[in-house]
Amino acid sequence: MPPRDKLYLPEVTLCAATSVNVAATVSALRASLDQVAVADCVLLTDADVDPGDSRIRVARIAPLRSSAAYSDFILTKLLDHVSTSHCLVTQWDGHVLDARRWQPAFLDFDYIGASWPQFADGHDVGNGGFSLRSRRLMEACRNWNFQAIHPEDIAIGRVNRPWLEDQGMRFAPRALADLFSAERTGDSNSTFGYHGVFNMPRALGVPAFWEIYRTLDDRSTIKTDFWPILRAVGTGKGGVGRMLRMMRDCMGAAPHG
Repeated sequence: MPPRDKLYLPEVTLCAATSVNVAATVSALRASLDQVAVADCVLLTDADVDPGDSRIRVARIAPLRSSAAYSDFILTKLLDHVSTSHCLVTQWDGHVLDARRWQPAFLDFDYIGASWPQFADGHDVGNGGFSLRSRRLMEACRNWNFQAIHPEDIAIGRVNRPWLEDQGMRFAPRALADLFSAERTGDSNSTFGYHGVFNMPRALGVPAFWEIYRTLDDRSTIKTDFWPILRAVGTGKGGVGRMLRMMRDCMGAAPHG
């Protein structure tokens, strides 16, 4: 049994699926588990990895060689590894921030993730990188009527949302989604969790982010928000060195590690 002072979610499986940045993904799972006790935690990967943490179960899967392959896995195969009523999906660049911000109402919905600011039609929830989804929603994603496209969160939250709602699925309202997770919207100082490498220096602090950054073997997501991340790592002691290192990495001149 979990400690009495720790949030316990017996209806939730914590999961992450990846073939890259495995060490950083383990770190993200650990960060979530330090905040929340769950029914199960599974790292789905083709890598030979020992998480060094008995709370994390490793399940071997075929390599995920692209982001499209990741989407296909999440939509069609994730359910095979989940036995609880809900699954909390995480990635290396997102995790639980503060368990005190959990709201039981999160579990009233079939899908909840950080809202998307670029959409104004009401279909704006949301990001899949840190998301809570019900088992029945995952089952619906394998229905032949579901249009399984990439990226998987757009497939769920926009392309198929009307059909999913016709099947009885409930999407969290935007206001509640912005309390659940911060990504392009929301405030990581007030949300249960977050997603997005551009949020990491602020959410974790620059030194902690930098330790994770140095383990990365795939830095493709860094490039999208390179300049704000570069400015963030340039603050504090050693900032100039970190900036130079990131610039060399961006040009492919520096080794990983």
